[in-house]
Amino acid sequence: MNWNKAKKIILKNKEVRQELKNNQTEYEIIEKIIVVRKEKNFTQKKLAELVGTKQSNISRLESGNYNPSLGFLNKIALATGKKLKVNFA
Repeated sequence: MNWNKAKKIILKNKEVRQELKNNQTEYEIIEKIIVVRKEKNFTQKKLAELVGTKQSNISRLESGNYNPSLGFLNKIALATGKKLKVNFA
Protein backbone atom coordinates (compact mmCIF):
# COMPACT_ATOMS: atom_id res chain seq x y z
CA MET A 1 0.00 0.00 0.00
CA ASN A 2 1.39 3.42 -0.88
CA TRP A 3 1.39 6.40 1.48
CA ASN A 4 -1.46 8.27 -0.25
CA LYS A 5 -3.79 5.29 0.09
CA ALA A 6 -2.80 4.74 3.72
CA LYS A 7 -3.24 8.45 4.45
CA LYS A 8 -6.81 8.42 3.07
CA ILE A 9 -7.68 5.48 5.31
CA ILE A 10 -6.08 7.10 8.35
CA LEU A 11 -7.77 10.45 7.81
CA LYS A 12 -11.23 8.88 7.63
CA ASN A 13 -11.05 8.51 11.41
CA LYS A 14 -12.23 11.75 13.04
CA GLU A 15 -10.25 11.16 16.26
CA VAL A 16 -7.03 10.52 14.32
CA ARG A 17 -7.57 13.68 12.25
CA GLN A 18 -8.04 15.72 15.42
CA GLU A 19 -4.96 14.23 17.07
CA LEU A 20 -2.84 15.00 13.99
CA LYS A 21 -4.16 18.56 14.04
CA ASN A 22 -3.39 18.88 17.76
CA ASN A 23 0.20 17.79 17.17
CA GLN A 24 0.82 19.70 13.95
CA THR A 25 3.10 22.31 15.55
CA GLU A 26 5.23 19.58 17.11
CA TYR A 27 5.58 17.83 13.74
CA GLU A 28 6.54 21.08 12.04
CA ILE A 29 9.25 21.81 14.61
CA ILE A 30 10.69 18.33 14.26
CA GLU A 31 10.66 18.61 10.47
CA LYS A 32 12.44 21.99 10.61
CA ILE A 33 15.13 20.62 12.93
CA ILE A 34 15.80 17.68 10.62
CA VAL A 35 15.90 19.90 7.52
CA VAL A 36 18.29 22.41 9.12
CA ARG A 37 20.51 19.64 10.49
CA LYS A 38 20.76 18.05 7.05
CA GLU A 39 21.35 21.42 5.34
CA LYS A 40 24.35 21.87 7.65
CA ASN A 41 25.47 18.30 6.88
CA PHE A 42 25.40 17.54 10.60
CA THR A 43 24.87 14.04 11.86
CA GLN A 44 22.75 13.66 14.96
CA LYS A 45 25.99 13.03 16.84
CA LYS A 46 27.57 16.26 15.57
CA LEU A 47 24.49 18.31 16.46
CA ALA A 48 24.41 16.71 19.89
CA GLU A 49 28.04 17.68 20.48
CA LEU A 50 27.35 21.27 19.49
CA VAL A 51 24.28 21.43 21.72
CA GLY A 52 25.98 19.69 24.64
CA THR A 53 23.79 16.62 24.80
CA LYS A 54 23.81 12.98 23.72
CA GLN A 55 23.03 11.75 20.21
CA SER A 56 20.21 9.67 21.67
CA ASN A 57 18.46 12.87 22.81
CA ILE A 58 18.58 14.27 19.27
CA SER A 59 17.26 10.97 17.95
CA ARG A 60 14.41 10.96 20.47
CA LEU A 61 13.57 14.57 19.57
CA GLU A 62 13.54 13.86 15.84
CA SER A 63 11.36 10.78 16.31
CA GLY A 64 8.82 12.71 18.40
CA ASN A 65 9.63 10.87 21.63
CA TYR A 66 11.02 13.87 23.47
CA ASN A 67 9.32 17.10 24.46
CA PRO A 68 12.10 19.71 24.42
CA SER A 69 12.19 22.89 26.44
CA LEU A 70 12.45 26.26 24.73
CA GLY A 71 15.99 26.46 26.08
CA PHE A 72 16.92 23.22 24.34
CA LEU A 73 15.34 24.36 21.07
CA ASN A 74 17.28 27.61 21.36
CA LYS A 75 20.53 25.65 21.78
CA ILE A 76 19.71 23.76 18.58
CA ALA A 77 18.98 27.03 16.79
CA LEU A 78 22.27 28.55 17.92
CA ALA A 79 24.24 25.40 17.01
CA THR A 80 22.82 25.50 13.48
CA GLY A 81 23.27 29.24 13.01
CA LYS A 82 19.55 29.92 13.22
CA LYS A 83 17.36 32.03 15.48
CA LEU A 84 14.47 30.53 17.42
CA LYS A 85 11.22 32.44 16.97
CA VAL A 86 7.97 31.69 18.74
CA ASN A 87 4.81 33.06 17.17
CA PHE A 88 1.21 32.91 18.29
CA ALA A 89 -0.87 33.20 15.14
